[in-house]
Amino acid sequence: MKGTPQLVVMLTYNDFTVANAAEVFEECKHSKAQFWGFKEHPLPIDDMKRLYAYMKECGKTAFLEVVSYTEPEGLEGARIAVECGCDVLMGTVFHDSINEYCIEHNLKYMPFVGNISGRPSVLEGTVEGMIAEAKNYLAKGVYGFDLLGYRFTGDAAALNEAFVKSVDAPVCLAGSIDSYQKLDEVKKASPWTFTIGSAFFDKKFGDSFERQINNVCDYMQE
Repeated sequence: MKGTPQLVVMLTYNDFTVANAAEVFEECKHSKAQFWGFKEHPLPIDDMKRLYAYMKECGKTAFLEVVSYTEPEGLEGARIAVECGCDVLMGTVFHDSINEYCIEHNLKYMPFVGNISGRPSVLEGTVEGMIAEAKNYLAKGVYGFDLLGYRFTGDAAALNEAFVKSVDAPVCLAGSIDSYQKLDEVKKASPWTFTIGSAFFDKKFGDSFERQINNVCDYMQE
């Protein structure tokens, strides 16, 4: 999936949705970012529905990332994504039941690969194993993959490049992108998308939230 990697703005901090997510989106809805999302916890479902509906009203593409590892939690996350009108479900550990539910409801499913634990997530496993896992899921009809490259306990940049090169599907590099050096590595790997959440709240790319979004979008185009 070559081309300029697209930013997914995540209204999250340490893998949890921030309490003021709606206010941050309101302030930044006219920024250069097309893709927006947050996590399945801890906003009440009615608040999630309202925010996703508003994102869609503003012409945005909506992502829900589920940082849960059991089949029931993943399936519930898929149901929430459908109920909220999301375009893409990221995360969950792959299960046929989740995949079938997403296919049935025309929801683009991008599960995790590798061995994931904790919250914030940690990724373990081998590069070869993750690529083989992805190809297996791809044969079952998933849309793409949520690769926690910078949460990897090994060489993140090498994993990102090898995975994107070897897997013929959209890949989102998610988690812990917090520097221009990592943006350079993302450019080199050339995935479909990448997420930034906590780093924006920590002002790693500028002073205001909207300015940081635009700074990153502009930098990726250079």
